[in-house]
Amino acid sequence: MKFNSLLLALLSGILLWLGWPTSGFAGLLLVAFVPLLIVERRLRLYETRRAAGKVFLFSYLSFFIWNMATTYWLYFSTPFGMWFAVLVNTALMSLVFLGYHLLARKATQGAALTFLACLWISFERLHLDWEFSWPWLNLGNGFSETTSWIQWYEYTGTFGGSLWIWLVNIFVFLSVLRFRPELPQDKLPLKKMESKIISKRQFIIKRVAVLLALVIVPILISQIISYSNFEINKGGGTQVVIVQPNIDPYSEKYYITNDSIVSHITNLALPLTDQFTDLIITPETVLADNIKLTNLDRLEYNRAVNQLRLSLLDYPNVNYLGGVSITEIVRDSAQMNPQTNLYRDGRTLYNDYNSAMFLKARDSLKIYHKSKLVVGVENFPYKSVLQPILGDAMLDLGGTVSTKTIQEDRTVFEMNNSAKVAPVICYESVYGEYVSDYVKNGATFLAIITNDAWWGNTQGHKQHLSLARLRAIENRRWIARSANTGISAIIDHQGNIKQSLGYEEEGAIQGSIRPRSGMTFYTTHGDYIARIASLMGLFILLFSVFRRGKMKRK
Repeated sequence: MKFNSLLLALLSGILLWLGWPTSGFAGLLLVAFVPLLIVERRLRLYETRRAAGKVFLFSYLSFFIWNMATTYWLYFSTPFGMWFAVLVNTALMSLVFLGYHLLARKATQGAALTFLACLWISFERLHLDWEFSWPWLNLGNGFSETTSWIQWYEYTGTFGGSLWIWLVNIFVFLSVLRFRPELPQDKLPLKKMESKIISKRQFIIKRVAVLLALVIVPILISQIISYSNFEINKGGGTQVVIVQPNIDPYSEKYYITNDSIVSHITNLALPLTDQFTDLIITPETVLADNIKLTNLDRLEYNRAVNQLRLSLLDYPNVNYLGGVSITEIVRDSAQMNPQTNLYRDGRTLYNDYNSAMFLKARDSLKIYHKSKLVVGVENFPYKSVLQPILGDAMLDLGGTVSTKTIQEDRTVFEMNNSAKVAPVICYESVYGEYVSDYVKNGATFLAIITNDAWWGNTQGHKQHLSLARLRAIENRRWIARSANTGISAIIDHQGNIKQSLGYEEEGAIQGSIRPRSGMTFYTTHGDYIARIASLMGLFILLFSVFRRGKMKRK
């Protein structure tokens, strides 16, 4: 039995891997947990010693395969960060499965499976909110390459996809459990054998019919929603030029002056810019040579910024959006915040920003600071607790030993043509409810600026682009995406990639996007499925514990 359990655990891990974007087939996710659920049931019913430990180990094997095979590319940016993310995330997933096993000992199978789905979704919600945030493998993200299946994300967000995966997996698992003869068939009388075969055939037909409904109906609903959101291309819209400078972050990016970068990006953008162009977009931290200021208002007078502004004078209707690295030297307490850093001299305080800069030829500059940060590289999780223990070990992973300063609200920039653009910076695009806050603040389209070159030509940058498609569906907003080395793209409100520029290609995209108003159900209500799941999970847990305590008193 141990060997069979090992094979089943391996099978679950492989199915999760082969079902993940961008090289997998998402349909496999709908059955990927079934082998592991069978392993857990066997251990619960037939193992009397150390069953919980074995459940944890077998689930750890499954989830390690999934995490490692799909996010190995983190190694190219930070080996320590990759191993930390893989090992810790695998352990957290295994603890969720262990929690299901422990409750299943005390509750009915149906209650325990409901608890598992609720607990997993609650775990995914935790990954969106806590300081070790890593929602990359939240199950609903698995459909990012099959957007025709999940147009209903405008109502549910990605947690609708997570719920769908668990519903189908649980149904298939329960069907497997029920498809077992009570007695060996060779000991049954002929008439009983015939009756049992007919009964079994009817059972299979009914189960297959329900399974097909569980899989096909959501896809059909998605097709209906897609048809209702179809837009005929009438021309017009907002004209954008998306720049992809293709600068290596390891050997070039931080060794080139901002003046040189401005010359480079304008040489790429201006040949495609004309009197109809509304917006030029450049990547995250494209001005990477840290601009040191005593006050953020002084950014307006920086030489590279003025060089950019001068390049737009011949195009008075053009707006510019791009990334910039800023260091603000703290002179008084009003400038301090929870992320303020201390220089190695032990005296000088400063705020470190990864920001988006928005400017027009003849108007004041506006700025937004990235606020969903990459763990370990841009922020120090639970800094007050961990820094005395680890020093700068957590931050010294990506060429920096400082914590980025964030802002509370989502800034939206208004363009000359009255369209409103959301400056979504890199990792922020992974967070559904977070991006929806831009739309609540009036954004009529999204601009994602990013630098995905840290991971090389791996699945990393492909998955990041793919996840952006989910944000388009959730909010029914077009997306203009500028990536340093690619993949830059224009994505429509149904998650379809309309134009793109391949990885490690230097150049620019000239295209049209269609600003849209109105808010979807998901934009308005956010991750309500996760909140409901958390409450249900807590209720099932308390009910099971109370019920067991009551039985003991009897």
